Amino acid sequence: MVNDIVSDMLTRIRNGNLAKHQIIQILDTSMTRSIIKVLKEEGFISKFEETKDHFKNYILISLKYKGKKKNPVITELKRISKPGLRVYANHKELPRVFGGIGIAIISTSKGIMTDKSARQLGIGGEVLCYIW
Repeated sequence: MVNDIVSDMLTRIRNGNLAKHQIIQILDTSMTRSIIKVLKEEGFISKFEETKDHFKNYILISLKYKGKKKNPVITELKRISKPGLRVYANHKELPRVFGGIGIAIISTSKGIMTDKSARQLGIGGEVLCYIW
């Protein structure tokens, strides 16, 4: 049983990129589905689809690579807010990842979004992770 779904998802994506897998499978929850939608909108993954097993629902993610050497589009994933230490930021203190090259995924009262979207709406929230 996994206690931290977001960390498990980030670890599966990181390991899939290192092993150069085309498709990875993660557990389907509303949180992971929202994060995957943000990753798709930002161009970090190519596509995703929801599948059902006998007991659980899963999301299949197609990872994105570039060049002949198949370098992953996602260079690094870093979990910021953890179950033992939550990290919150208001709209003035939202982090910029590598000066805007990467994204920070924020859980706000309006849903899960990037730091840029949260800054435009003028809302803060919990900083879930950095992706670049």
